[in-house]
Amino acid sequence: MQAAFSTAIAAARHELTIEVARTEEQVLEAMRLRYKVYCEERGFEPGENGIEQDEYDPNARHVLVRSRATGEVYGTVRVVLSKSDQGGLGFPMARVCEDYVLGPLPALATGEVSRFALTRDRAGVSPAAAALMRLYLIQGIVQVSGELGLTHWCAIMEKTLLRLLRSTSIYFVPVGPTIEYHGVRQPAIWTLEDGLERMRRENPQIWSFLTLDGALWSPEMAGVAARCERAAS
Repeated sequence: MQAAFSTAIAAARHELTIEVARTEEQVLEAMRLRYKVYCEERGFEPGENGIEQDEYDPNARHVLVRSRATGEVYGTVRVVLSKSDQGGLGFPMARVCEDYVLGPLPALATGEVSRFALTRDRAGVSPAAAALMRLYLIQGIVQVSGELGLTHWCAIMEKTLLRLLRSTSIYFVPVGPTIEYHGVRQPAIWTLEDGLERMRRENPQIWSFLTLDGALWSPEMAGVAARCERAAS
């Protein structure tokens, strides 16, 4: 198991790169990939002119996984910030969930994980590298969380994705009943400090990969960022 994962990591690092979008062009690339997955492949969203976007994108940080060889984007995910303290829209899932689902979470230190998209067309990528695309996107979310001082994630997920995440020691906690949103979905939350510590104990290889041995997120980083945010507000 450990040897197979090490082989997959080596393949993924050779073939793929993970990016937190810093430019408008990178955000557009994420939206184009979302159009391909959510509009063309799944038929979930209408999209327009080859772009899938919504009103929450300006308050989100976007992550992309792409081919090192060709530059093609294979996957994307976004972390939506509430921004409710600045007159923002809050979290997308607040539109379809009861208030108690998000009520206990610290709004300024929580990010909603959404638009998790991996294209079915992965030509040119080895099976070993393709198998780690999902974890690469999670690594990008961890990086965003470290940069912003996030301590919690929330999401509405398919139960199949929740099971896949549990297989890699990422245990989202279901909150409230399932809802109908492009199929049956489960609202869920994850606490980074507790979740990453459990992962470190259960599956240190995955913890090392997702956090770069703790360099991308730590409780200390989250605490510093939170103090800076409070001082600036």
